[in-house]
Amino acid sequence: MHYLCRKCASQPIAVPIIAEIDLYKYDPWELPGKALYGEKEWYFFSPRDRKYPNGSRPNRAAGTGYWKATRADKPIGNPKPVGINEALVFYAGKAPRGE
Repeated sequence: MHYLCRKCASQPIAVPIIAEIDLYKYDPWELPGKALYGEKEWYFFSPRDRKYPNGSRPNRAAGTGYWKATRADKPIGNPKPVGINEALVFYAGKAPRGE
């Protein structure tokens, strides 16, 4: 929450440990090299890409496959959410027949 609020307010972060990347452009094995901190778990700031310009459906196509949400998004911030925490699983191939 501390890092996200500062990011949203365009304030400097004293210890930059969360990288900003477009998550949907990478396969999962490329992510450890993009992370600024962590060995088995990584966090990223990522814009939410849309499949259609005026729609709410996310575009999760990535590299050689696609990302699929595994649970409902968790809002970050109370009482007014400033972001979401999203758990994603990578499937190789094209939707919906990915492995």
